[in-house]
Amino acid sequence: MQFGLDRGAVVVAGSVELLYALRMTKPTTPSPATSASDRIELIQTFVRIVQAGSLSAAAAQMGTTQPTISRRLQLLEKSLGLRLLQRSTHAMKLTEDGELCYERALDLLAGWESFELDLRGAASKAAGSLRVFVPHVFGQEKLIAPLAEFMRRHPGITVEWLLHDRASDFIEHGIDCAIHVGEVQNPSVVAIHLAEVPRVLIAAPSLLAQYPPLQHPRELAALPWLAIPQFYRRQIRLTHRVSGEVCELNFQPRLTSDSLFALSNAAQEGLGILVGSAWLMQGHLTNGRLIELFPGWEASALPVSIIYPYARFYPARLRHFIETMREAMPAAVGSAMRWLAR
Repeated sequence: MQFGLDRGAVVVAGSVELLYALRMTKPTTPSPATSASDRIELIQTFVRIVQAGSLSAAAAQMGTTQPTISRRLQLLEKSLGLRLLQRSTHAMKLTEDGELCYERALDLLAGWESFELDLRGAASKAAGSLRVFVPHVFGQEKLIAPLAEFMRRHPGITVEWLLHDRASDFIEHGIDCAIHVGEVQNPSVVAIHLAEVPRVLIAAPSLLAQYPPLQHPRELAALPWLAIPQFYRRQIRLTHRVSGEVCELNFQPRLTSDSLFALSNAAQEGLGILVGSAWLMQGHLTNGRLIELFPGWEASALPVSIIYPYARFYPARLRHFIETMREAMPAAVGSAMRWLAR
């Protein structure tokens, strides 16, 4: 949940009350937070703290220091005359007043951003260049149709569609956003969850023919493996869908690559076992070039997110693109999920 991206462009009455309270309250000591922009910044900081989970994570996302974030929180609490957060060494939670303030702050910020967009004329006239990093497997197949629809809707936008399987520095490469598969480890970026990609355990018939029939997943450790370091290297954890039994496999991969396309081709050549995205393997399984191993067992699904640097203002072209990806990604992996459920 990100402010200004998930909410409508209406400032509800409670949000107006919040801004009014900030305007009318007179701190007992002089405060630098006197202008409207300062008040909005205090509210933005509070929302970011809640969403990031800690003051340090919020500071990283906003490109500032933890003392600055702490000072802004204190100013907001002093302006409102309310305690918004209960903090201890190991935890942070919203007070009852904090929960109410958070919900109203989300609506207020959504309305404020819509107001800024309307003044700039950006809400209806999305234009400019968008530089996007996308994993090869999604960027070459599943997301081209949504990208084409996005560009038809917004003819004033040009797109640099850059295929990269590894995360890169946003500032160094001038990236507006990236599609990221796997857990997001960088606390300084905003991450919006798009979907979960189911994975299957597969091998070629020619490889399996070299071994006795397999009775339990633990026997797979003795077979050759293919590995993709971004998601697994020398170990994989499988869980039985019905019983919940867990099997952890340790192995030494015969072939390692950062390309899932290359590994799926290697698997078809019988070079080893592969754990791959169900949507990519579906066609190979249907034509018999690959076989799913132990269908009742599964590796954990991989989250897919769209990530981008934190900023006070997001251009309309980025906002529209994010919404397009949120709509398109579940459908992109949905066919594989339905196929697995057969």
